[in-house]
Amino acid sequence: MQRFETLESNVRAYSRSFPAIFSRARGSILLTDDGRKVIDFFSGAGALNYGHNNHQIREALTEYLASDSLVHGLDIATPARLDFMQTFSSVILHDRGLKYRFQFTGPTGANAIEAALKLARKVTGRQNVISFTNGYHGMSLGAVAASGNRFYRAAGGVSLCGTTFMPFDGYFGSAVDTANYLQKLLNDESSGIDHPAAILVETVQGEGGINVAGKQWLRAVQAIANEVGALFVVDDIQMGCGRTGDFFSFEFAGLSPDIVAMSKSLSGYGLPLSMLLIKEEFDAWQPGEHTGTFRGNNLALASATAAINTYWRDSTFSKQIQRIADYMRRQLEAIASRHRNHFVVRGRGMALGFDCLVPEIAATTTRKAFEKGVMLERCGPADQVVKFIPALTIDREIIDEGLELFERALAETLHEVRITSN
Repeated sequence: MQRFETLESNVRAYSRSFPAIFSRARGSILLTDDGRKVIDFFSGAGALNYGHNNHQIREALTEYLASDSLVHGLDIATPARLDFMQTFSSVILHDRGLKYRFQFTGPTGANAIEAALKLARKVTGRQNVISFTNGYHGMSLGAVAASGNRFYRAAGGVSLCGTTFMPFDGYFGSAVDTANYLQKLLNDESSGIDHPAAILVETVQGEGGINVAGKQWLRAVQAIANEVGALFVVDDIQMGCGRTGDFFSFEFAGLSPDIVAMSKSLSGYGLPLSMLLIKEEFDAWQPGEHTGTFRGNNLALASATAAINTYWRDSTFSKQIQRIADYMRRQLEAIASRHRNHFVVRGRGMALGFDCLVPEIAATTTRKAFEKGVMLERCGPADQVVKFIPALTIDREIIDEGLELFERALAETLHEVRITSN
């Protein structure tokens, strides 16, 4: 690792959390260059919902490359582009009663958020955006202005404006309905809160600590957006593409967002691809008004189409996700009860958080877990939550093996904590 420390910027992060050189990967298993096996419960921060080097998707990629088809093409028309949009429309949108236009943005989730906010401001003529406590939407200036974490916000080096933060569902505890709070402020002409261009929300806050919004709260927030003339924007970058069980994380609540931002596992293979789904009446762009060199990577579009065809043509995969998610949650809850009853397990689908409450416990546990052979990351305002986002295709046997390593790491950490406190 010394060579990386010498050559690469100090900004690198994950190579510090996981100090090894990874040479190969398949499914939910990583191999280091010295042959050590590591179980992946992190999935490229949610970019690998179908696992590493998924062979069914890879076959489509190799065929595409062998055909000399366009890989880069700006936003010119290609068969890969059309095939993806038609497949997504017929398989994903039609069966859910949804109709959207596609906008392919730059390759990252943050690019999609920037485009969504820019479009909402253009459509409404307003500047303010409502975002939520503990939200995370990316590192570029517009996206980080809508993100709550002070560490990320401070790195911008400039004043971050144009966003008003409101409390997420459950922020003040179960007794306070924060949707009512939002509605009262927006209806009060003297609240000091400008009517927003958009209300931007994650149905499950990933980086914020695996905080889950309830069905009624989400419906109320969508209704408030409609009432005040704001666009209702769902950030489905990490929680979309099946992470919560359904393809979209908002399906369970019966929502119909005005704009949906997608990226991460959209390509199905870890290739960079992001897009907006935009209701037709809000597609107010002039040609070329929002542009970029890498709008719709054709290779990624080919793999994205393969992922949809492989996993989403019926409900089988969704049901499989729910079964394995229920199993994993029960196992985590059992671990929590065996060690400290005040540990909190929360989440939805295959996005699960093990709240250690004390950041040092989470940090030491994830470090020890990696030493034992399982990759886990932390989240939450103080990085106190151990985050479980394994591949949706993971086998139960690998889950059991990984959770056993996690529990051993947790037990060792708690033993050290008790010794230190004594």
